[in-house]
Amino acid sequence: MNANRRATAIAGALVIAGMIAGGLSVVPAIEEPNFLELVSAHENQVITGALFQFLMIPAYVGFALCLYPALRTASEALSLGFLGFRLIAAAFHFVGVILLPLFLVLSEEYAQAGAAGAPHLEVLGELLRRARDLVNHVALIVSLNLGDLLLFCILYRARFVPRWLSVWGLLGAASAVLASFLVLVRLTDVVTPFYLAMNAPLALQTLVLAIWLIARGFAGVGVKAA
Repeated sequence: MNANRRATAIAGALVIAGMIAGGLSVVPAIEEPNFLELVSAHENQVITGALFQFLMIPAYVGFALCLYPALRTASEALSLGFLGFRLIAAAFHFVGVILLPLFLVLSEEYAQAGAAGAPHLEVLGELLRRARDLVNHVALIVSLNLGDLLLFCILYRARFVPRWLSVWGLLGAASAVLASFLVLVRLTDVVTPFYLAMNAPLALQTLVLAIWLIARGFAGVGVKAA
């Protein structure tokens, strides 16, 4: 296995690792209406969520770094843009990690507060939850998918993977960006069937792309074209 083939296989494995970490980073207690009462009782859930969200950072950035040498042979400008957006998304991931422990602090204060202080903390809690949603599901997703649009443009033009897979990625990324915009303007919420449905095409395409990279790699980049 040559260097390019090994790099694409590692990139595919990192995608799958990132998807698993993403699933494990979910903190159900925060999505409940009475989350301030629940979070302190589910401290391990919050800590685990923060850990797995942090692990998504090297997976997402590593994916871009593995593919960058091959991508720049097709378009240096677009490949730099793709890598840059991945780094921006990683920064938003880190902000999301930092926000999670604040829920524990707020929940502990809520448990100790009397009736007079509880409403004030509830307002802060809602603001914190809204801020986390905007970071994770708007800023992060938009920056990530703007980069992915550049990636799929390169893949489409260079035919490194089948064009149907690139087109699927372009449409899926556009749908995910639109879903984030709808969250931003409060036309939908994050944990809704509509939002999940708009993100599902890209999630499925990402898994298919990862399997393709592991099994076949890039056509015409150090391997026999498909």
